[in-house]
Amino acid sequence: MKGLVVKNTGSWYQVKTEDGRLIDCKIKGNFRLKGIKSTNPIAVGDNVDIDINNEGTAFITRIEDRKNYIVRKSSNLSKQSHILAANIDQAMLVITIAYPETSTVFIDRFLATAEAYRIPVVIVINKIDRYDESDLSYTDAITALYESIGYPCYKISAKSGIGLNKIRELLENKITLISGNSGVGKSTLINALLPDLKLKTQEISDAHNTGMHTTTFSEMFELPGGGYIIDTPGVKGFGTIDFKKEEIAHFFPEIFKISSDCRFNNCTHTHEPGCAVLEALKNHYISESRYNSYLSIMEDSQEDKYRSAF
Repeated sequence: MKGLVVKNTGSWYQVKTEDGRLIDCKIKGNFRLKGIKSTNPIAVGDNVDIDINNEGTAFITRIEDRKNYIVRKSSNLSKQSHILAANIDQAMLVITIAYPETSTVFIDRFLATAEAYRIPVVIVINKIDRYDESDLSYTDAITALYESIGYPCYKISAKSGIGLNKIRELLENKITLISGNSGVGKSTLINALLPDLKLKTQEISDAHNTGMHTTTFSEMFELPGGGYIIDTPGVKGFGTIDFKKEEIAHFFPEIFKISSDCRFNNCTHTHEPGCAVLEALKNHYISESRYNSYLSIMEDSQEDKYRSAF
């Protein structure tokens, strides 16, 4: 029997079968013996085969080849990855300029990871109804920066409904991963798109102006106009994994484009003579915040380096 993994709780998986049934499944132990260095060898979005034994227990017996997937560093096992989702058409990164502020390091780490796994990203700036003049000015600057690189940006308020019609259009007939820091309003956005879900939301922590986790595991929801959205746990840091230093520039499109003019093919863009990237940085053709994010990924070999910005 074939099906689609729509929910992962860590100990079991909910699979939607081709005839529309939802079946709770366990996994055969051999999945953990195939060298998958991940805390979750099966992910939401996976297409799988399931068997039901004589006792009525369902098991996932096979995973179909994935079109793509996206991972981040596991929050509790630093040497392992955590697969956020598989078979994704696009990712929607929800950020906030304030309440809480999403750091550009977090944004850039997510974008670099999506580039590495060839997943298109749109950036959604939420809570614009709460921003003062200074916040709105920074919102415009962030929008200009990322759109100049090639990432579309949309300003919304999930709570008041501003901009949601455009978001619905973007989601139609696609499988979309929705991600972002804790507290940026992912659950509020999903509730606005699918009111019957009534996902749990929490207020921002007043003491730290940071979000408190409400989603524990990834889950996939079907949209009335066609397509699915995948809700992911809110994350404080976005740890990259398995990036080779010489490849990192490839995941920053504007740096990669300029790097073709560097004197040396193996230029790290940190100190070399004749480095076109450093020249572009000096002349403000490359954003300082983006370059700093590039450097922070270069330094990821230091334990827990990725958490320092949050």
